Amino acid sequence: MMRTAKRVALETVGWILVVAGVAALVLPGPGLILLFAGVAVLSQQYEWAERQVDPLKYRAMKGAAYGVASWSRIALSLLGVSWLAACGVVWLVDPDQPDWWPVADALWLPGGAATGVSLVVSAALALALVVWSYHRFNGKPEALEELERQKDAADEKWGR
Repeated sequence: MMRTAKRVALETVGWILVVAGVAALVLPGPGLILLFAGVAVLSQQYEWAERQVDPLKYRAMKGAAYGVASWSRIALSLLGVSWLAACGVVWLVDPDQPDWWPVADALWLPGGAATGVSLVVSAALALALVVWSYHRFNGKPEALEELERQKDAADEKWGR
């Protein structure tokens, strides 16, 4: 009974993270990292997921390294974080709809406070990831080389 409950809980968490990751690929948020986390959880139950963990990990880490490879990318990442946080604050403050708003009233800041909170939380996560990426990869080519070695080892393991 406990084993079944654990399996159902792991699958539920895994699939929620996968769906959130796919959504965050096009919406604000750390999509590739959420997708990796979901597949990592599902890899405990499924071989197909286990085969995808290493490639997703490599892509997520490479994306993190790419985002802090230069000062312009760091600045752009921080600008995006700031924009995301500012949007969340606007949603939380919920200002009155301006007179110039050209579409239906219902389309002014849809989702209410829940949207604002999710935007602010996404900004906080993104900021934490930028800081972590900076400390992990900026000016450290050996970290990228190690990722490349891990990717090659995973490719050999799974016959890619």
